[in-house]
Amino acid sequence: MVARFDGKVVLVTGGAGGIARVTAAAFAREGALVVVSGRNADALTEVVREITDAGGRADHVVADVSDPESAARMVATVVQRHGGLHVACNAAGILGEAAPLADVAVETWSQVLAVNLTGVFLSMKHEIAHMREHGGGAVVNIGSNIGIQQRRPGVAAYAASKAGVSVLSRAAAREHIADGVRINVVSPGGTDTSMSYLPGEDRAARDARFAASVPSGRVSTPDEVAAAVLWLASDDSAHVIGHELVIDGGATA
Repeated sequence: MVARFDGKVVLVTGGAGGIARVTAAAFAREGALVVVSGRNADALTEVVREITDAGGRADHVVADVSDPESAARMVATVVQRHGGLHVACNAAGILGEAAPLADVAVETWSQVLAVNLTGVFLSMKHEIAHMREHGGGAVVNIGSNIGIQQRRPGVAAYAASKAGVSVLSRAAAREHIADGVRINVVSPGGTDTSMSYLPGEDRAARDARFAASVPSGRVSTPDEVAAAVLWLASDDSAHVIGHELVIDGGATA
């Protein structure tokens, strides 16, 4: 395997989550020093241990991307500890309590938007500010196919937040490519993580639901999503700017 990220420092937000955890490990296998961030120190420590036990290099920073001071401190800490920041994957996200729109609590709406959309804005703000002063870099944000074509009931706030991530990323991509910063989005559909289950659903029921509704007949794997993230973050996609790469087995085709 070509080590596409030798000598690179990579930040993965939401680093203890299903897709982010696999993505962080994939970056480390290809030579990166990976810093995972999130709010749960114990979970982040476990991710770092998994990566280092496999021979990779990793660190963690406890941060809340929805808080302006915490997001700024997150990026500053990565740079201070490791000398720079070359790639960022902004994967922190929450689904929120499921309910029809008229029954969604204002607190739920605010929390989902704060983490999923404002968190991406704040993370990018500080990541890009560093990258443009230090030779450029690459940012890959995690969206969702729900932000493109909403079919799942009860997740209006999540859908709105992910649609916002797509538009925000395209705007930032046009504004900052002249600074040497490439920005793209990976938007998974149902992926084999906890977010793919409906309330009370077991694996067999979930798999049957996707078999009936997705052309490929299955959920995506976190490894498939991670592979897309790494491609967009690498020089292999050097002329891909402001693109949304959908990984959903044809669900939105």
